[in-house]
Amino acid sequence: MIESNISDIKWMKRAIFLASLGKGTTSPNPMVGAVILDKDGNLISEGFHHKAGMPHAEAMAFNNLKKDARGGTIYVNLEPCCHQGKTPPCVDKIISFGIKKVYISIEDPDKRVSGKSIKLLKDAGIKVHKGLCKRESLELNKSFIYRNTTNSAFGVLKWAMSMDGRVGLKNGKSKWITNKDSRSLVHAYRAGFDAIVIGGNTLRKDNPLLTSRGLRKPEPLRVVFTKTLDLPGISKLWDCNLSRTLVVYDASTANKKYLKRIPECVEIEEISSDNPTLISNLLAKKGCNNVLWECGPKLATSAIKAGCIQELMTFIAPKILGGVCNMNPFADFEFTDMNEVLNLNASEINFIGDDIFVKSSIQ
Repeated sequence: MIESNISDIKWMKRAIFLASLGKGTTSPNPMVGAVILDKDGNLISEGFHHKAGMPHAEAMAFNNLKKDARGGTIYVNLEPCCHQGKTPPCVDKIISFGIKKVYISIEDPDKRVSGKSIKLLKDAGIKVHKGLCKRESLELNKSFIYRNTTNSAFGVLKWAMSMDGRVGLKNGKSKWITNKDSRSLVHAYRAGFDAIVIGGNTLRKDNPLLTSRGLRKPEPLRVVFTKTLDLPGISKLWDCNLSRTLVVYDASTANKKYLKRIPECVEIEEISSDNPTLISNLLAKKGCNNVLWECGPKLATSAIKAGCIQELMTFIAPKILGGVCNMNPFADFEFTDMNEVLNLNASEINFIGDDIFVKSSIQ
């Protein structure tokens, strides 16, 4: 192991920042940044992974070299790859360019890589330091890590509600509970997700667009889960020029005669039951690291019960809708004791104009 100092922390944080520039475009790959210093400690190159199929961060940094890297140091927030995928192994480049020190923040959870690249570097006589800025690196790639360790997509549930906890009136009307700035923020958040999930009822009632409004290209995959396949013949989601759309249906309850209503451009998958875990696993197989659930009460409750939700994003408006019959964000969890209720850790609380935004995780 090699010791680290304030300068090393600075360069690793730079690598993490560079990695974050790939947010929303690297899946199924992780977000990775790389910084290269020469033997005298001067910055001579940097790079980050832009998009799956494009050069990895290390390869980009070596391609951008301003001078010879021999004897130098490289900082990467994730263990470099050692397998041949769409791009060559990054470990080979590090070794061939004569790098003498490598700072790696965290190991890659991918079994094809995990620990193997570090061993290859050490076997080549390169000094390796692991663990610098570990907390920041884990947070940055938490969805990639989650998918690789659970085979499920990292799930975030989003909803907007009034101060008294209502998401709509009993007639189904809900536009608009929150203010314009909150809705714009939702569009920005969507740009960081690989897929957005709603249920058939949400599609029928709201006919949502489910895009980032052009903040990301390509837009996230739009996913509709239906138990019946009884979906409208006309929908904003059927415009595949805006974004890909996937319909997932429960094969045990759906009537396949309704499939003819769905345009040919829409992808269709069937699952064996209405268990949300099957949706999460399906999206993970399709390369989705993280998924935003913008569904109604029944699907939201099922998704939480099934363990498909890891974080919550709640927008609270200074309004009172009142009425026990008005819409709640969740169905009945059937708790019978306060010891059974869900406890949350609030990691972020902000004011968006008069609205309140709360980001939390389930304990």
